[in-house]
Amino acid sequence: MYEFPLTGAQRSYLRGLGQTTKPGLKLGQAGDTPAFYGELQKLLRSHELVKVRFVGVERDAREALCEKIADEGRCVWVGAVGHTALFYRQNPEPAERQIELPA
Repeated sequence: MYEFPLTGAQRSYLRGLGQTTKPGLKLGQAGDTPAFYGELQKLLRSHELVKVRFVGVERDAREALCEKIADEGRCVWVGAVGHTALFYRQNPEPAERQIELPA
């Protein structure tokens, strides 16, 4: 599991950024395939914050799916509202970071 501790203020800040972010990925009937995780890795590397939209996924299954995506995608599950969830991973290169988290 990807361990990157976020404070409540940092999660709130990222959720605020996520409100204006368009969904970068859609997860539908095919489920979480290797192609999905490959694309997630590309988006996390370039944008750091990725919004995933669930299409046709039952409400009861979303939380477990978000935890699985965070675990296998090596990212932090910031939060979920309705049919969308936010995932974050800080870029390892300090010069390429796009999001400056509050202290």
